[in-house]
Amino acid sequence: MQGTVDGFSYGLVTPLVAYFMAFLGGALGLRCTTRSMLVSQSWRPGWLALGSAAIGSGIWTMHFVAMMGFTVRGTSIHYDRAMTFASLAVAIVMVGVGIFIVGYRGARGTALFTGGTITGLGIASMHYLGMASMSLDGKLEYNTVTVGISVVIAMGAATAALWAAGQVRGFLWSVGASLVMGLAVSGMHYTGMAALSVHLHGTDEPTTGDSPASLLAPMLIGPLAFLLLAGVVVMFDPLMVMGKPAVVPVEQKPGIPAHTHVRHSAHRLRFRPRRTFEHRGSRTPQNR
Repeated sequence: MQGTVDGFSYGLVTPLVAYFMAFLGGALGLRCTTRSMLVSQSWRPGWLALGSAAIGSGIWTMHFVAMMGFTVRGTSIHYDRAMTFASLAVAIVMVGVGIFIVGYRGARGTALFTGGTITGLGIASMHYLGMASMSLDGKLEYNTVTVGISVVIAMGAATAALWAAGQVRGFLWSVGASLVMGLAVSGMHYTGMAALSVHLHGTDEPTTGDSPASLLAPMLIGPLAFLLLAGVVVMFDPLMVMGKPAVVPVEQKPGIPAHTHVRHSAHRLRFRPRRTFEHRGSRTPQNR
């Protein structure tokens, strides 16, 4: 029996809140990625890790906030807690791999394509692993073409976001890129949901797992607390807001090959200008 799927049982509340979470995580993550390109090598891993966790937490929270409005008429929906939080780990790790590639190789060429592809696949993997954590009295089926479109959207959004992070153009530039990234990630989510169809078994057997409401509390307490902390770090870093680069040697910037240093002598040779002598007459005594 075909189940009736409703992804907007709370109206526009869940899509708007989900979009805001994707935007917030993307904004913090992109600013941290931008910041990593303005510091020395010793500080770069920390900023990249913070950016990876921010983006991963943002898109994960976006997904499950949106899923709060997902219902199937005729059956209740529960979630496997372990698989649900495993999807969070997958999102952070795969996004982190892509961000570290761009952070150390630069947001251009092969590095940008590779980093964007891995990050996009991480977003898509998080989505479908989170969907696999659902348990209900039915079977989930997906349209292959629509699933492929959702994955392409995720990869394109991630590549564009990483490119924007590498431009280092200040706060407003990152906000605009984050708005686009949040829209693309949310679009990827609802495109993937459009590929879903549910066939109910009609056995009315109780499903096991946690209800959506029981997952809401850890979602708000955990990832939101982290995003708040990341926001405080970004807000109190003047370079993050103003977008002014720190003094970083060219050899330490991503994507720029190192050059050999040529040491010059501390004391430069000083050349004295030639003195022009005026004719003052011969010093040789003349015979009188």
